[in-house]
Amino acid sequence: MTEEKKDQKIKKNMLLGDVVRKYPKTAPVMFKYGLHCIGCHVSAYESIEQGCTAHGIKEEDIDKMVKEMNDVAEK
Repeated sequence: MTEEKKDQKIKKNMLLGDVVRKYPKTAPVMFKYGLHCIGCHVSAYESIEQGCTAHGIKEEDIDKMVKEMNDVAEK
């Protein structure tokens, strides 16, 4: 498991729904990695990491996705 940077806006323990509401440009990144549940009612209670794990997304791909999400959130 890689360590998240402290200056990242988005972290994998954040709730999916909160991230999409605050950073809507991250939704296409989530879709790209196979995380299509952002509109699901569970997104209000499930973290990025929990959603990814439930969908079989590997830890290293979760880290890559979170990095990409932070990149697009900066724009």
